[in-house]
Amino acid sequence: MSTTEDLQAAADEELAQALAMNWRQLAPLVPWGDTFTGVSPANLTIQLSRSYLWAQDPGGDILCEVRAYLDEAHFDYGARRTALIRRPLP
Repeated sequence: MSTTEDLQAAADEELAQALAMNWRQLAPLVPWGDTFTGVSPANLTIQLSRSYLWAQDPGGDILCEVRAYLDEAHFDYGARRTALIRRPLP
């Protein structure tokens, strides 16, 4: 597995975990983000970043973004995944 594939797999895993919370659980926390050290599927020490932002208007849909990268110097070269968490209908 290449480093690029490894980071992509790590980003996919992190996005799946990030989407485990629903809109009602996340809305009170938005905007929120965190970066931490993790281990990739190929056992590399990497940085994982997760953020939840309002996609447009506050109180609407939530944009979830995750990044997996080797270190701060390689932030732009890592894998990025996004997903939209839709606000439930009233």
